Formats: sequence, C-alpha cells, structure tokens
Amino acid sequence: MAMYPRRQVLGAAAGAAALVAVPLAGPAAAAENEVGPAGPAGERGTGPWAAVPDPVPVPLDALFDNDGIDTAGAGGGNFDGSGYTFPGEELPSGRIEVGGIPFLFPAAGAGTYNNVVARGQRIDLPRGRYLSALFLTSGSYGNASGTATVHYADGSTTAAGLGGADWYATGGPLSVPYRYTPGGGTDRHSVGIGVAEVWIDAGREAVAVTLPDVGPAQEGRTALHVFALSLQAPAEGRALLVRDAHSTHSLLESTGAQSVEATVLNAGTVAVLAHDAVSVSVDVPGARTVESARIRRLGPGEQARVRVGIRNRPGTAPGTRQDGTVSVHGRGARAAAAGAALTLGTADYEPTETSLSGHQAPYWFQDAKFGIFIHWGVYSVPAWSPVGKQYAEWYWNSMQDPGDEVYAYHRATYGEDFAYDDFIPMFTAEKFDPRAWVELFRDAGAQYHVLTSKHHEGFALWDSAVSDRNAVKLGPRRDLIKELFDASRKYAPELRRGLYFSMPEWFNPDSPWMGHAPRNPYTLESVPYTGYTAGKDFVRDYQAPQMLELIDNYDPHVLWCDIGGDNDSVHVLAEYFNRAKNRHRPVDVTVNDRSGIGFHDYTTPEYTTYDTTVVAKWEASRGLDPRSYGYNRATPDDAYMTTEEVVHSLVDIVSKNGNFLLDIGPRADGTIPEIMQRRLRETGHWLRTNGEAIHDTTYWSLMAQLGEDLRFTVRPNRAFYIHSLVRPGTRLTVEAPVPVRGGDTVTMLGHDRPLHWTVRGGALVIDVPEAARRMGEHVWVFKVAWHD
Repeated sequence: MAMYPRRQVLGAAAGAAALVAVPLAGPAAAAENEVGPAGPAGERGTGPWAAVPDPVPVPLDALFDNDGIDTAGAGGGNFDGSGYTFPGEELPSGRIEVGGIPFLFPAAGAGTYNNVVARGQRIDLPRGRYLSALFLTSGSYGNASGTATVHYADGSTTAAGLGGADWYATGGPLSVPYRYTPGGGTDRHSVGIGVAEVWIDAGREAVAVTLPDVGPAQEGRTALHVFALSLQAPAEGRALLVRDAHSTHSLLESTGAQSVEATVLNAGTVAVLAHDAVSVSVDVPGARTVESARIRRLGPGEQARVRVGIRNRPGTAPGTRQDGTVSVHGRGARAAAAGAALTLGTADYEPTETSLSGHQAPYWFQDAKFGIFIHWGVYSVPAWSPVGKQYAEWYWNSMQDPGDEVYAYHRATYGEDFAYDDFIPMFTAEKFDPRAWVELFRDAGAQYHVLTSKHHEGFALWDSAVSDRNAVKLGPRRDLIKELFDASRKYAPELRRGLYFSMPEWFNPDSPWMGHAPRNPYTLESVPYTGYTAGKDFVRDYQAPQMLELIDNYDPHVLWCDIGGDNDSVHVLAEYFNRAKNRHRPVDVTVNDRSGIGFHDYTTPEYTTYDTTVVAKWEASRGLDPRSYGYNRATPDDAYMTTEEVVHSLVDIVSKNGNFLLDIGPRADGTIPEIMQRRLRETGHWLRTNGEAIHDTTYWSLMAQLGEDLRFTVRPNRAFYIHSLVRPGTRLTVEAPVPVRGGDTVTMLGHDRPLHWTVRGGALVIDVPEAARRMGEHVWVFKVAWHD
C-alpha cells in the first residue's frame, strides 16, 4: 500500500448530514401534523405533470478571492498555493451547462479572481424555496470537504456536506488535459472541476448558504474551491426532471442488455408512488428499449439513478453514435425527457484513455459493498513495525532508514548481514488452506476478495514467465494465486476474485522506485535481487507482461493496481477489458485509480473515508490492524478493530456510496491469526441479519447521515433503511424527510414484529420495545418496507 495520501476522483456529492430538525416532505406531512400506519387524509395535486423551473445561477463574483484560471504567458495565477493554475484556453466562460444545469462560469484573465476558497463565507440567496444548491467545485492538494449550512427565513438551519474532488484527478465535462506550472510551462496531466450538491428543505424559504471553513489555499494543504452556484426550485404538484442521461458499456444482469443510465429528480411537491406507474425508456435510432426502469417511490427532492436496457437493432454496428432521448412516463403521460448522445453497443477498446473512459465500475461491484483484502508476501516473515505507526509490509523499505525503528529492530533481531531476501526461504506457506480461506471470506459476508499478487518487494505469488522471483521458483514453491482462485471457484463460487499488483518495485535494478538497487542498509554494499535477471526494459519486458499474465492466466474480476508511475496501462487495460467483453459469456471486470493513468473505474482512499456522499464509485480500504495491511507480530489482539468498529465503518462507507475492502494479513505459514478470523466471523454474523440493508443498496440522495448516530441506505423500489449506530431508547426519532407513508411497515431487522410509528412535526418517531433492542448489536437497522 502507498505510504502517502493518494489523489482520487470524487463525483457529484449529494448533501450528507442534516444536523437539525427538518420536516417530513411530501403528502404525508401536508395532510396533517401527525400520521401513522393508517395513512394521511389525502394528497395535494392530482393534475398532470407540472413543468420544472429552470435552475437559477447565482453570481459569486463579489466573493471571488483566488486566481486559479490563467492563460498562456499571462502568469500571476496561483490556484493551489504553489503557483499552478487551470488553462483558461481550455475552459468555457459565461453561461454554460454542466449535466443540464446552467452555471455562470468565471472567465480567465491576468490578476482576475475567479473562484472562492471556502473559509466560511456567507452567500446570500434570492429568497425562495429550493430543492438543492448545485456547486462547481474542486479541491487543491487532495479531496476537500466540510459542512455547509443553509439558512432559512424563519431563523432555522440545515447542514450538509459540501466537497470538491482533487483537481489533479477529476474527470468529467469540465476536465482539461493540462495545467500551467508556476514558471509558465505546461504540466501534461488532466485537471478538472466537478459538481457538488447540497440538499435544501423546500418547505422553508432559504435565504443564504454558509460555506465550510476548510482552510486557505496553501502549498501542501487541502483547500476547497467554489467556482459557481445554481439553485434548483421545485414545481408545484407532480414534477420530474431527467439529468445526466448517458450510455454505458455495462450490461444489465437480468437481460444482458446494454445499460443507459440517467438520474431522475422529483422536482415537485408530491411524492411519486407505485400507482403513478413511472417508467423510464430510451428512444434512439438503431436500438430499442428491452428493459425499462421503474420508479416505485420517490419523495420530493429525492433522486433515483436508473438503468434502462437497450439492444442494437440488426445492422447497427457496436460503437455507433446516435442522438437519442431518455423519457420518463407516468400517469399515462410523458413526465420528463432529456436528449443524450448515445454510443450503441461496445466496440473493442483501443489503447487510449479516451477509449477506456467508456468503461465504468460494473454493477456487481457497485452492489457488492464488502470485500476482503489479503496482504501476503515475504514481508509476512519479519512481520514487524511499530504498532499503529506504519505498515509492516513496508519492512524492507523501512529498514533502509537509520532513523526508522525497523532499522534498529532488524539489526538486533537478525544482524546486519541478514539481507531482506534471506527471508524468502522462510516464506513457506506450509499451512496455507485455500478452501478454509475462501469459506471464511464467504462466512464474513464478503462478496469479493483481492490478493496481493506482487507487492513493492517484487516477489510474485504466481509462476511468472518473465522472472524467477516468484513463489513457484522460490519460497513456497507453489502457485498461491492458482490455489486460492481454484478453491474460490469450487467452494465459494459466489465470491468475485481480484488481484492487487504493485506497478513499481522499491529496488528493482532496472527501475528502482527508491532510487537504488538492493543494498545492505548498514554497509551500503550491493546485494542480489534474488531470482531477477537485470537488463530488462522495466515496463515493456517486465511490468506489462506480468500484468497480462495475471489477466490471461487467472481471469481476475478486479485488477487492483497500486502506486502508478511508469506504465503501459492503456494497452494492458484495453486487453483486459476486451478479453472480458469478448468471452462467450461476457463478464464485467474493473480496475482502480492507481494504474498510473488518469482513467479508472473507482477511487481508493486508504485508512480514511469520504465525509460526504460521493456519486462516483469509491472503495475504502484498511487493515483490521490499527496501521498495517500486512501481519504485524507486535500488534496485540486488543489493538485490532473491534467488530463494532468494523460494522460501523461498513455502514458509514456504504451510506456514502462506497465499498469497504477490509484487509487481513496472514502469517508466513499461511495461517490467518485467530483474532482476524474472529472479527470476520462476527461481522458475518451481523450481516446475516442485516445484510439486506447493505448489499444491493444505494445511498439516499438527500443525505447519508443525520448527526453522528444515524445513517441511511435505500433498496431501490423496495425499502428504506435507517441505521442507528447507538442502541436506541424506547423511541427512535428521525428528524429527516424519511420516505414513509400510511400503509408502510416499519420493522427492526432481527425482530420480526412490526413496530408502531408516527410522523410528528416532520420527524419519524418509532416505538422500539425492549425485545427489539435486545435483538440488535453494533448497529440497529430499521426497515421501512414500501407497500403502496
């Protein structure tokens, strides 16, 4: 794993945390102040679909305090505190549309301020009722986020997360292929600006938004930049809006049809219900809709991301571009529509980032939510680092530094003449039981596993044809990947299989990441790089062929790259995707954001998570160990994550559209420490009761959390889930616009009996008997089952 913060991509972030009371939205609240399972007296609005007001751009010029957009030769700009800027020649200015939303985008100019560095400024709004505030944002020196506050005319407030993706990794419609350097040169790396959304309670008149105070734009410090703001007002009555309609290369599991995605927003004041018969379809020359999307429940202000299946008509070649329309119908009429330039079918991928950019995280990955990471290699022999301070799998690199505790530990334990490669024969794997491993992962409730095929030490766990520095020629003298994957297919076929691969190697003599070939850290004399014959072109003759070996011989569903650096990833990934696509039974595979190119399917924060909902798919990883992925023999059992911490992390991550890749570090002999096994089994026990609120769910578009103790997930068209991270009292009060109506059933998972509920003053109040409270542990999950 990387020892330093990685740069990742965030997507449009919906509002996350509402910290004060907000009223229940929709007809239930409109009918009366208190309703219960018997239902409200009636609904407002029975007429046709209403027209949705256009978003209202709000000028921010008076608040601009940072010059982040420059032009060639102009100089003087300083977006990130270190002198880098966006190239104005590549960006639009004036009134523009991003994802169908109009914004007023600032122009470039020498010495002209064009964005706001979020330091708690108050933005006065045209007084009115709005569903959301949409911002164009970027982060400098990392992904930036904080809490924005919405102010209402009655003196009340709501709070929500506002974030910006690291400009050095953001893709999308406002990304550009380079940036200007402090000296006026060009850095050929894409930079970009994304859309972030903050929920506003449309039941109150909004008057202002206060930006979070993230920090100043200084070199090495994360800052949040705001370029533009638009407000979406609601329509009175029933109203829907289509945003971000686009084709994908993903296939729907039910029919194998190509998926066209769109976001449908309830922009009215009336909830969409099952009897409205809302469906989404695609009209495009050259293809037909074979699987419409259905929307059964969508409250005012809520959004649903839908997938429509299309199939090419005879004579339409894969990759054909056509203009089409994504239409929403309901109540016997068309409610909304949006035009979209669609790619019909998937042609073979070409080795370019433009071609690869059509790929996305597959649906199985988006729905899986929980995976097991396995760090296992030669570093599992010494297996030591200061507890809670650094990664044990970085032992070889750490022992190079006389100031590092590993340097002294190695000398005292093994002696100055004991080279790192002398550990290789001690990496025996003699007790490795691959069946026991995969059955443990299955019992943990995981849906995929990712094994380190080769870490930064350069020791491969498979029979590599391009180097004898591998587990078949040395050490275990077994193909460890083959054994694990064979066992996974046979004994736990429901698990997807993945492989981690380090792009560089610390001390590879042909391309040493750390600047030198292997040497004795105490004498600085050269030592062998066991099993490796020097003189190769590192990328062409070694790195890329090894990646292709993994793809061709082991067929991984996940290719989890690390570090980046020199690479030929465009060719490797084109081969990876084409091989999966052109199989007799196509399978969707995926790659993360660390292969050394801008393209990726998902981002990978490690030992941290995102503070707000991130619509672009992401996966957080960490070890059960407080600060290590590889096994650390120094870590006491009581320092590992508790089961409650694991479950809380899983729920928090999933509520914000992430996956949780939880790592274990087996010992050198192949045994998994008992404390790790126990934590996985206990997590699996919780998931057996509560897994329906995790797997195959999505985030709630209005907010991910309420305060510190409540999280939310949605099973589309079926149910809404409230996760309480603390043991509830006799009543659970949820001061948020929960999509609950008369006739719905509220239960606590693990306790079968329906619970009494009411809506009082806009808050959902659930009576929780002691019998129900006793049935829960770690996180108490309440299910709102929709019955209309």
